[in-house]
Amino acid sequence: MAAIKRYTADADNTITNAFRSNLITRGTGSNMGASDILEVFSIYGQASGSSGEGTALSQELSRILINFPVSDIETDRSGSSIPASGSVKFYLKMFNVPHGETTPTKYTLVAAAVSQSWHEGSGKDMENYSDLTHNVTGSNWIYRSGSNSTTARWNTAGGKYHLDLSSSFTQYFEGGTEDLELDVTTLVEQWMHSAGNVLPNKRGRRYGLGIMLTASQEAYFSSSTQSPTGSDNAILFNPSGSKRSYYTKRFFGRKSEFFFKRPVIEARWNDSRKDDRGSFYFSSSLLTTTENLNQLYLYNYYRGQLRNIPGIGTKRIYVSIYSGSSVDSTSKKITLPVGGGVTSTQRKIITGSYVSTGIYSCSFAMTASSTTSSFDVWHSKSGTPVYHTGSFTIKKHLASSHNPAQSYISNISNLRKVYFNNETARFRLYTRPKDWSPTIYSVAKKKIENNIIDSASYQIFRVSDDYVVVPFGTSSTTLHTMMSYDVSGNYFDFNMSHLEPDYAYGIKFAYYNGAVGSWIEQPNIFKFRVEKTK
Repeated sequence: MAAIKRYTADADNTITNAFRSNLITRGTGSNMGASDILEVFSIYGQASGSSGEGTALSQELSRILINFPVSDIETDRSGSSIPASGSVKFYLKMFNVPHGETTPTKYTLVAAAVSQSWHEGSGKDMENYSDLTHNVTGSNWIYRSGSNSTTARWNTAGGKYHLDLSSSFTQYFEGGTEDLELDVTTLVEQWMHSAGNVLPNKRGRRYGLGIMLTASQEAYFSSSTQSPTGSDNAILFNPSGSKRSYYTKRFFGRKSEFFFKRPVIEARWNDSRKDDRGSFYFSSSLLTTTENLNQLYLYNYYRGQLRNIPGIGTKRIYVSIYSGSSVDSTSKKITLPVGGGVTSTQRKIITGSYVSTGIYSCSFAMTASSTTSSFDVWHSKSGTPVYHTGSFTIKKHLASSHNPAQSYISNISNLRKVYFNNETARFRLYTRPKDWSPTIYSVAKKKIENNIIDSASYQIFRVSDDYVVVPFGTSSTTLHTMMSYDVSGNYFDFNMSHLEPDYAYGIKFAYYNGAVGSWIEQPNIFKFRVEKTK
């Protein structure tokens, strides 16, 4: 149930046609595949026609090639670790490198699918471009591998890219030092739907992405011959294009010593489950038809592992609701209002559905004329066998004579001091109102209720420098840090492999406050340490 999954780049390189230090010879044969820095720039007019290469060629460019383990994403999808297409978004994330040289401002970077295969290489020199391939494996400005053969050439110097709308993406940089974050979902889905790197339109070939300035900013775009949104266009020199330098934008590469700065594709989705067994409400005229629906879940565990029910599998399951003090001969099957899994022709049976391995759910409403204590019986379509019998208490929804702004005291009830980087941990949240003031009688007689927060989100940061590893995911497009809840309260799962071992981390929470219409960050911080598996 971890709603974030990161895939670190497995190949990257910087390719350039920039002049070497003599301002005569270009570094088109250089490779920087082993460098921990990646670089994009466009330099205009540093060398003139006196170099013997012509005034029209005085533009110097640098681009980034980067690829990711798409097969790992496929494996995770087939194993249900990430959702099906349409239920998950993929983001390309690259992180700015602070440096002392000039950084461009007000520019746009393009991330476009590479249309030919390429090799990473082992070069490191990003200053003098001295690490030439010379038939050694590694891509450069002219060749996609170290071989100098015709078949190893890029179809277009500087790389060949798909520039259509589904395979290329742009981000504008106002100040210049921002990180890059792009929604590349359409391209990742194309990669995963390819068969052996071959699709009729060739968009599914898994050759990664090229990161570069826009064609107009590179001054290599000719508007008379091509469109930036066209398919498979060569990037041509245009002497009437930009005569401005954009020097230099740098990102951390996959070999960076900084764990959280390495380029990743991050999968995000909202997998929160809202099991209303602990917060079930009668239907109310104060709410809409949808808001009056409640959802219950069935979890089928076998020796700690979720398993599908053999007689159901991934098909429908059926639920009946009974009143009374127990499910026996005196119990009565309740007639339910139409809505959710209840139809007008069958109002005493709810049609439930398969959620994921071993988990099933059903949605329905109940009127206030029903008993306040009910039992849910999960069964096959015929009524037998019965798979599970549960119980729940029903509350009444009431309006208020004032506008409340509730504050809470929170605690992670199962927090450990240490976690290992190969585990996925479940964090259980205990919450109570801040102004709860029990009397001696209520303390002795009443169990303290764990309040369920309908909309709760989490953030994880590194304690040593307050670096936010996982920000609050409260955007309506993903809600990937939205917490689930069940009868025991709110909870979330987190994959510790996303955290660098041997550091302490903190968890913060934010709750949505409908009274003010915004997310309110809670004051409590919960710390733990991650260690490497021995």
